Amino acid sequence: MSDDNSQSSQGSSSKTWLGRITQMLQGEPQNKEELAEVIADAQERDLIDPETKDMIEGVLGVSELKVRDIMIPRSQMITLDVDESLEQQLPTMVESSHSRFPVICEDKDHVEGILLAKDLLPLILNKDENLPTIREYLRPAIVVPESKRVDALLNEFRQKRYHMAIVVDEYGGVSGLVTIEDILEIIVGEIEDEHDEEEEQQDIRQLSKHTFMVQALTPLDEFNEFFKTGYDTQEADTIGGIILHAFGHMPSRGETIDIEALQFKVTNSDNRRIIQLQVTIPKTEDGDDEAE
Repeated sequence: MSDDNSQSSQGSSSKTWLGRITQMLQGEPQNKEELAEVIADAQERDLIDPETKDMIEGVLGVSELKVRDIMIPRSQMITLDVDESLEQQLPTMVESSHSRFPVICEDKDHVEGILLAKDLLPLILNKDENLPTIREYLRPAIVVPESKRVDALLNEFRQKRYHMAIVVDEYGGVSGLVTIEDILEIIVGEIEDEHDEEEEQQDIRQLSKHTFMVQALTPLDEFNEFFKTGYDTQEADTIGGIILHAFGHMPSRGETIDIEALQFKVTNSDNRRIIQLQVTIPKTEDGDDEAE
């Protein structure tokens, strides 16, 4: 009995030392590229699932990004005017479905504060006829530079418990905004709520008079019919294929390209495919959209 235990102990010890020697020979990852290879290998051997692999890669990617890489550009910021009444701006708030709004004075370089839609709920419940001014509900606006690291900003979001920051350039001008959701989507992928789920089947969704959100897998004939374009269906089956061919490389999030009067911006992609596009149509001389 003791011999069996001794042999078992020796076998276990041998395996332990064998594992250590193998590890020493193979070496530890020396950089992020080698670490990424280890993670990919772990997924291929079913040690982790693809979702976990993507999340780990997302965490690694966050550390390499600056705020300018993920911010919502100034031109796409939906803002409220501090001098306009709430009655005038409620349609904008409802249409956008956002929960937080930068409030400006004169222009987007003068941000007075942040308005949280939930702060207005008591007014709705009380059915107040005379709504107060927006100034009474403003919260301080957090300002961060474009060059700030995304992982550092995420820590600030968590520690100081705020969800939105105004991004400024080196001259102090507002260049965009960033939310905690923008960062989390890099790690865990697109975050959808019940409103998004209702619209998930919509290949083309209008955001404003001149701007549309388009799924990259939208069939090209459907896209051509909607936007009155003539992209060659022999060249690609989807609008994403047309965009990929035009770029000549796999575009990153935020890259833009103009093709036959339409401007395309990649709003969601990974290292294998384009997922979502923002399409901006030009204005005609009389101010109407060409697609209408």
